Amino acid sequence: MKGSIKPLKTRAMLRRQTEFYKSILLIIDFILISFAWVSAYGLRFYTNLIPITKGVPVIEAYLALFPAIIIAWGIAFKWFNLYRPRRMTSRIAEITDVTKGCVVMTVLLVTISFFLRQFEYSRLVFIIFGAHAALLLSANRFAFRKGLRFLGRRGYDLHNTLIIGAGKLGETLAEKLRQHDDLGVHVIGFLTRKSDKVGLELKGIKVLGEFDDLPQVLIQYNVDQVFFALPHDAYPDLAKMSVFLQEQTVDVRMVPDIIEFMTVQGQAELFDGMPIVTLQATPLHGWNRLTKRAMDVIFSLLILMVTIPVMGVIMVAIRCTSAGPVFYRQKRMGYDGRVFEMLKLRTMVHQPERQTEAVWTVANDPRRTPLGVFLRATSLDELPQFINVLKGEMSIVGPRPERPEFVEQFKQKVPKYMLRHKIKAGITGWAQIHGLRGDTSIDERIQYDLKYIENWSPYLDLKIMVLTIWKGFINKNAY
Repeated sequence: MKGSIKPLKTRAMLRRQTEFYKSILLIIDFILISFAWVSAYGLRFYTNLIPITKGVPVIEAYLALFPAIIIAWGIAFKWFNLYRPRRMTSRIAEITDVTKGCVVMTVLLVTISFFLRQFEYSRLVFIIFGAHAALLLSANRFAFRKGLRFLGRRGYDLHNTLIIGAGKLGETLAEKLRQHDDLGVHVIGFLTRKSDKVGLELKGIKVLGEFDDLPQVLIQYNVDQVFFALPHDAYPDLAKMSVFLQEQTVDVRMVPDIIEFMTVQGQAELFDGMPIVTLQATPLHGWNRLTKRAMDVIFSLLILMVTIPVMGVIMVAIRCTSAGPVFYRQKRMGYDGRVFEMLKLRTMVHQPERQTEAVWTVANDPRRTPLGVFLRATSLDELPQFINVLKGEMSIVGPRPERPEFVEQFKQKVPKYMLRHKIKAGITGWAQIHGLRGDTSIDERIQYDLKYIENWSPYLDLKIMVLTIWKGFINKNAY
């Protein structure tokens, strides 16, 4: 086979280059951590941000902690594997790990300093140091990636990559690798088991040969890494090629043919050396769960403090204009399929379904009271749900909860419907700010809910809260 692609670099050169980049990163990190510690001391004792009551301590006492800083840094960053090659890791994931590493480093440093009884260190210095280090090291990683991307676009630090599998999975992988040019991956071509595809171009990348041509292709194109992207029925060929690659020095990775089964938070990870593929999971665990809960409690308390007078007026108006209780309690399904009683200010006549089964609310519903029409149109009837949030039954942002009777219907008709229960139900959500309230498409709502779960972040929650103020409360479908 004659190829037109010239080898870029030998694998030995690339390994040495990787070690060189790792050394540079370590040196820069050390400089930034040292600067963060000294600057934390300066910000605490040589600015007027916070009054000093015990005088300015000598800097030598703080410089004496440098060995402890190095120990804490080494343990924390080793824990989060922050100096292994991270070409296939997203920027957000790397910055998140850096931040977690800085938190652990700071906690370890505080613990070590606790045993140094001869000097009392300022706790505020540790807090400033942790925040400063996280910011500087994250910026360093971001800049480092930008630098590698710059070099990659000019032909430096590229890894010749071969994709074995020229089907839909292989094409999808090639397209994603092309979109992430900062990874330094140069896809040289595909191998296929179908001879009629040889010589064709898929996604602008040539099919170089069949599976049996693997030994020649590795040598001719100086391949650095191989990706298997094979359908299930080609796995017998995978076994044969894997045995051959075990005798080579190339990196070997595999994209399993299970993407169609992966839903929210699908990912792969190692458990005690064993690869585990998660098909679906909640994004809210560990720090994420704590962050979201803290946001829910803080914002709910603030909102209730501001709106209690408004709710008081509404409650008096409900009592004066219609018979029945002020609050309306309705069973809804929330996190993990658990049923809870959702609170609302009553907007319908008392016991509106005593002669019917559960009925979906529609436009111009005759069961509404005159005051209820206004409350529903302005979403003021939802205010008591912040009590549900404080009780931990709901979140401020999340998929809107449905009644168990409707859930039983929807899960039979709408694919992936139950996945919306992987997180707590919300007062507002991604679907709601896009107008999907009331009698609107359930299928479309599910797509927005799953997109929210897949892309959850504190920033996204804040964005939805802000948009709800002017886009979610008053809506033509709120009836």
